[in-house]
Amino acid sequence: MLTTTAHDIARLTGGTLVGGATGDERVTGEARIDSRTVNEGDLFAAFVGENVDGHDFLHAVMEAGAALALVSREPGAGIPAVLVEDVQEALSVLARDQLERARRENPALRVVAVTGSAGKTGTKDLLGVALGAVGPTIAPVGSFNNELGLPLTVLRLDEHTRFLVLEMGARGPGHITHLTSIARPDIALVLNVGSAHLGEFGSVDGIARAKAELVQALGPDGRAVLNAEDPRVAAMAELTEAPVVTWGLDHGDVRGTDLQLDEDARVSVTLSIPEGLVRPDGSPVPAGSFEVRPDLLGEHQAANVVAALTGAVLAGADPAQAAASLKGVRLASGQRMEALRAGGVLVIDDAYNANPDSMRLALKTLAHLGRGHRTIAVLGEMLELGDQSVRLHDEIGRLAVRLNIGQLIVVGRGAAPIHQGASLEGSFGGESMQVADVEEALAVLERILAPGDVVLLKSSRDAGLRRLARPLAAHLGRSADRARNQDGGDHA
Repeated sequence: MLTTTAHDIARLTGGTLVGGATGDERVTGEARIDSRTVNEGDLFAAFVGENVDGHDFLHAVMEAGAALALVSREPGAGIPAVLVEDVQEALSVLARDQLERARRENPALRVVAVTGSAGKTGTKDLLGVALGAVGPTIAPVGSFNNELGLPLTVLRLDEHTRFLVLEMGARGPGHITHLTSIARPDIALVLNVGSAHLGEFGSVDGIARAKAELVQALGPDGRAVLNAEDPRVAAMAELTEAPVVTWGLDHGDVRGTDLQLDEDARVSVTLSIPEGLVRPDGSPVPAGSFEVRPDLLGEHQAANVVAALTGAVLAGADPAQAAASLKGVRLASGQRMEALRAGGVLVIDDAYNANPDSMRLALKTLAHLGRGHRTIAVLGEMLELGDQSVRLHDEIGRLAVRLNIGQLIVVGRGAAPIHQGASLEGSFGGESMQVADVEEALAVLERILAPGDVVLLKSSRDAGLRRLARPLAAHLGRSADRARNQDGGDHA
């Protein structure tokens, strides 16, 4: 945070100084909600969650060096604090004030925000790397993209911050409008509109309207960075005052050309920037072609790379420097599609998240990797799809058949329509099977896997497939050890 006093925090939030606070306490660190991460000079926000109440840790955070606490009930003597009605709302107010102050003190500060149905966390990470090569950059940790995570990210600002990267998610209409009221973007990236969280929005058009709230928050001196190849995103150009820059792999102002995947499905792409692009400060973006070789799996990552670099160069990054900064880069928030090899088997672990769009992309990546090998897709449920869930799962099963996936293992009752769709597609015989849980899926894999196989694990996080990769890798490692020992014995 920019240095601020308890008196200022109380004034801004409408709070009351309690716990012996004089008002002169100075917050010089960050805002924290996890008592274990508190450092000297921090502001500790005693957030009341479903399972943990931050008020229970007030003595511990003071011992750790917190300068002040933000509380919603009296903390007791010896714990300087500001008492507010709603800690989360108070954090939002503080974040808004801190950003406005930072803009006044540093007019070169740029706020870059990204949203989309898929890929926004990875794109945010790529933006953080590309802009970090230019100057001090703040980007969210993990998926801090909601009404609590975004203010906490903004409150990491200090007097040296040159770029603030924000991820904005939505669970319903008006959510992004609320987030942009805290942090108005200078540059807004919209990646795509898909069917993730369809249950909350009711329709894909409803999702598009919610995502469009990001570009509607731009002023005329901002930049809307839109996916030219997603019709719903491209149509958002009519909804913003800001100049629009489009991007894509085949269409758009900025393009990703010469897309290639190596034998491990790692992507490379050339960023092609035309003449005539102008940044919000009036400076021209250097034109040219720039090769980018990150350590990321899947064709879909090329689109995220192009989107991130388009946003970065408009914010002020030199294109050559930004492209070079992504060489060999992996996602800071965890590789969403991670490859591991054991026992001659390649396992693609992508069970962090799933929606119909990311599921289709993952299957296409599996098909690419599996050329000349047997492919096995282990798929679990895609959550939050509402009354469209059966249809969308059925479509994934049919796609697996059309991509000629060798074996489909469908895990859990909620994912059953994937198996049904595959079975009804016509060209599958016994290549699709339904299992009850992760344990049964592991037993099947242990029985059927052979060297040379390529396996995809994909489901929504809470569907549980993320628990499969580690025991599967352990089994493959043991199998490889046994094979080596037997081979050694044969030659003794």
